[in-house]
Amino acid sequence: MTTSANKGPSSKDKPAHLRLSEDQTTELADMFRLMSDPSRLRIILACLETPTSVGDMATALGLSPSLVSHHLRLLRAGRLIQAERRGNRVFYLITDEHIRRVLSDMVDHVAESEGDLDA
Repeated sequence: MTTSANKGPSSKDKPAHLRLSEDQTTELADMFRLMSDPSRLRIILACLETPTSVGDMATALGLSPSLVSHHLRLLRAGRLIQAERRGNRVFYLITDEHIRRVLSDMVDHVAESEGDLDA
């Protein structure tokens, strides 16, 4: 007679990174690919704290509105950024808390690494 203790851990007991399917791994790689472009990353970071319009992003980042719109289309398709209509304007924001935490943590990591180099 075999017991569940002899079968090893069930898939739900495995860490999330060990449960990813091939398709999910590809989706994750695509998300990192989208964030690997410096302009797209700057756009994502511009939406980290507050909803931001295309025009405001373009001005703040020194990019053309058409380029910002192009990048936003890709980022929305990759589920990294969401759009929210307010009247006749569209604002972009990060609503997924996982993405917000990952980006915030990475920004903190880079900022503290720079501080360590100065010491």
